[in-house]
Amino acid sequence: MTSALNFWDAPVWSFVVTLTELLAAMMVAHILIQVVPLIKKMMIPSSVLGGFLILFVNFIYKLITGSPFLERSILEILTYHGLGIGFVAMALQTTKKAVGKKRSRDVFNTSCIVVSSYLIQAVVGIGITVILSLILGNFPASGFLVPLGYGQGPGQAYNWGKTYEMQYGFAHGTSFGLTVAAMGFVSASIGGIIYLNVMRRKGKFSGILGEGAVNQKLRPEDIQGEKEIPISDSMDKMTIQLALVLIGYVIGYLIMMLLNAFINTGVLGNFGYNTIQPLIWGFNFLFGILTATIIKKVLSVLTKAGLMKRTYTNDFMQSRISGVMFDLMVVASIASIDLSAFQYPEFIIPLAVVCVAAAVVTYIYLNAVCGKIYPEYRDEAWLSLYGMLTGTASTGVILLREVDPMFKTPASDNLILQNLWSIIFGAPMLLLLGVAPQSMGKCLMVLGVVALLFLGMTVILFRNRIFRKKAK
Repeated sequence: MTSALNFWDAPVWSFVVTLTELLAAMMVAHILIQVVPLIKKMMIPSSVLGGFLILFVNFIYKLITGSPFLERSILEILTYHGLGIGFVAMALQTTKKAVGKKRSRDVFNTSCIVVSSYLIQAVVGIGITVILSLILGNFPASGFLVPLGYGQGPGQAYNWGKTYEMQYGFAHGTSFGLTVAAMGFVSASIGGIIYLNVMRRKGKFSGILGEGAVNQKLRPEDIQGEKEIPISDSMDKMTIQLALVLIGYVIGYLIMMLLNAFINTGVLGNFGYNTIQPLIWGFNFLFGILTATIIKKVLSVLTKAGLMKRTYTNDFMQSRISGVMFDLMVVASIASIDLSAFQYPEFIIPLAVVCVAAAVVTYIYLNAVCGKIYPEYRDEAWLSLYGMLTGTASTGVILLREVDPMFKTPASDNLILQNLWSIIFGAPMLLLLGVAPQSMGKCLMVLGVVALLFLGMTVILFRNRIFRKKAK
């Protein structure tokens, strides 16, 4: 017989307390940004500063008590679901920015940039760790965790770090992968702040975070459209928006469960367990986007057929839901940073070198291509892509929101719509993840293949420029 929880038991309150502490940290950060001139000039987003405040408090608290200030499992859950729910809310917005040949081309080019960034991070990461392995004796394929930690976030870095540790003998590989992902968030924050300051010096940015909203004023019809359901009825309008988001997200989860059940039959063998399964659960947001798009289309068809008299989704409210989720995701992800790999001396040099090199190369590469691919909104595109390709997609949205708070440019749509093409183009690299750690020879072979793939993606990205010149 199990005993029921009492209202005063810690598990009843732990999630609420953790959530409150994260929100309080963001509030403190927001106030500090407003009242401390030095912090204000640094232009650190409130969610980022709040995350580092919690990280500092956790460090001091652990030194004194020996136990963590916040429960890391809750932080990781918030990070994981915040990303998925935030993107479902974005996908439910009835934006028309993605219509037209040029927008389709921008989405395709975004996927090329994303995959080519993964590849160049892999080239840099593997190249460095192979050289260092000859000097220090570290695991040569460990650099392949860089595009996973930077480009795809903690989930994939954890999965493959653990795989390298359990199957290929990479001692403390899980910690290495998580540390790379953690340093990715740091790189996203530092790089984003540097770029915002560059924009300020060039007169493109006021230097006041969120100031762009002044020129994107809220209109009454943004909150209550002509044919939309009323704000307050038998069911509150915001309640309906949340219901649609969560329904879409959970339907996506059910699809993931079905795919997982198929993998568990063993038909795909180790390839299914080691490669496909981590991808499915690492791309939870993609399944959410898919189901949200279907829900949006069904509602649109029912409305046009006259079966529904009112429109249910509201862009403004869905944007606010995604904003809350991304704020929570960023503050929780930074607060959960684990730098335990640095306690192993053999990791310090490889980690420091690959993390700094990956951040610098990503910064320079995106700066070079964004001006050519997105001349009308290069700054918004750079911030969104750099944030995503060093942290996660939500980090990119957080940086984008500082200069485009209402997501008026196509940059936010690009992040959502590019995923299908990115999976197709990125599949060869993902298949190589299980080859690189098998031996030094295969690791060098993978390095060469990844370099060739990068050249191939560069040709595809600049196809118009290259073949137009040849035609002339």
